[in-house]
Amino acid sequence: MNKQKHLTLESRIIIETKLNEGESFKAIGRLLNKDCTTISKEVKNHISFEKNGAYGKAFNDCLLAFQHQCSAQRVCQDCTSIKNRFCWSCGKCASSCILYEKYVCPKLSKPPYVCNGCPKRNKCSLEKHLYKASYAQKEYELVRSEARSGFALSESELRQIDDIVSPLLIKGQSLHHIAVCHADELMKSERTLYAYINSGLFTARNIDMPRTVRMRPRKNVSKNLKVDKTCRLGRDFSCFQTYMEKHPDLSVRQIDSVEGIKGGAVLLTIHFVEQGLQLAFLRQHNDSQSVIDIFNRLYLELRPDIFMELFPVLLADNGSEFSNPSAIESDTQGNPRTKMFYCDPNAPYQKGSCENNHSMIRRILPKGEDIGQYSQKQINLMMSHINSYARKKLGNKSPYEIFEFQYGKELLDIFHLQKIPADEIILSPELLK
Repeated sequence: MNKQKHLTLESRIIIETKLNEGESFKAIGRLLNKDCTTISKEVKNHISFEKNGAYGKAFNDCLLAFQHQCSAQRVCQDCTSIKNRFCWSCGKCASSCILYEKYVCPKLSKPPYVCNGCPKRNKCSLEKHLYKASYAQKEYELVRSEARSGFALSESELRQIDDIVSPLLIKGQSLHHIAVCHADELMKSERTLYAYINSGLFTARNIDMPRTVRMRPRKNVSKNLKVDKTCRLGRDFSCFQTYMEKHPDLSVRQIDSVEGIKGGAVLLTIHFVEQGLQLAFLRQHNDSQSVIDIFNRLYLELRPDIFMELFPVLLADNGSEFSNPSAIESDTQGNPRTKMFYCDPNAPYQKGSCENNHSMIRRILPKGEDIGQYSQKQINLMMSHINSYARKKLGNKSPYEIFEFQYGKELLDIFHLQKIPADEIILSPELLK
């Protein structure tokens, strides 16, 4: 067998070609000098999904439509305007029809698990499961890149280590002394502890170590750490688009961070896209746990049913503070409460309305200003002024008025927002002076 562990793009192109020709996993494995289970795992781990229907047929994966037993008419708006048209023919009624039941081709439950070599592929209107070499290579490179970044460290483990290390560092003890005397409690090497503190994970900072302040900084700079290195798998922007196609009635809330000075306090912003309303919560450190704590608090203050109605889908960037999605998506008992997705790297335009609203925050809190000098009460006042500002795209109404009309004033009171008269709105640094 081939000693090379990882498949290359050329190997994946061969796999795709042979699957299109109807070859088995064993035949492909012999050609690539790989075990057939390697080919099987490769195909199952990198399946792409397409809803493109077939020639002369719209996409429709409803069981009744597949069995030709559907007689529903005028379910969706497109079908209402055309007389004597059955809804199974338009392919857009699945989200509206109460009789809809997803049908998956039984051939996909056994090898080769994909539709590449299926002779009926061009005539089938069901969802296609395909293996594509370019898509598989892109997914592989993403997993490989994220697996090599960050630390495999949970929030609770970090707190336990921080409670031991930080007080002793502040007392003047060295990391070597701490690592030796508390080896049984820390279970971490001295080098690992240095990596943690240089990355800003502890309450104490590396400036608290006497020798560090006398040393010249090293050229390499620690990157932001991710709590869950595979957090983007199944949650990237393409998955977000697919999920929203299946659930078009759900609203999206865009979340982001607004930074003042590097390493200082930050704001967590939650933007209601349709209403234009934005919330801001003060965090002393830009870490994952502070974001989780805010969502846990909102979950308790709003009650689970209201929380799930207000925050059905979250869209975030790739910041390390959002790298523990499972703790945000589920409550402390493991019950699902929201769905979280990520924008593509270097693509802030994918949540442009949130970014645009930050420009109003920057009128009051310019870049480089220490956000930690302000209280949450002052931040609430700032957001009250911003959300009371009329917007042309909202019909010259303010986000506060739109949100109040849709959800009621009680929720705005829970968010500590108030209506500011138009003549009293201030969008300058003088507001917080």
